[in-house]
Amino acid sequence: MQSFGRLLMVLGVALLIVGALFVWGSQWPWTSRIGRLPGDLFFKKGHFTFYFPLATSILISIVLTILMLFFRGK
Repeated sequence: MQSFGRLLMVLGVALLIVGALFVWGSQWPWTSRIGRLPGDLFFKKGHFTFYFPLATSILISIVLTILMLFFRGK
């Protein structure tokens, strides 16, 4: 039961951090570039728009992988 309690605490802290990023994140100058990196795909033709944040997805994946390796419980 202790591991479940720890999991809930970690999820609570993670939600708190994500919430703070949503509230105060727009004030940081580097956040305006997230989602508009050079490798993101954007096509617009007439009324059709296609957007796929490829470079942003790779960057987020790398950051999350490093965080998971850092906080691994061993």
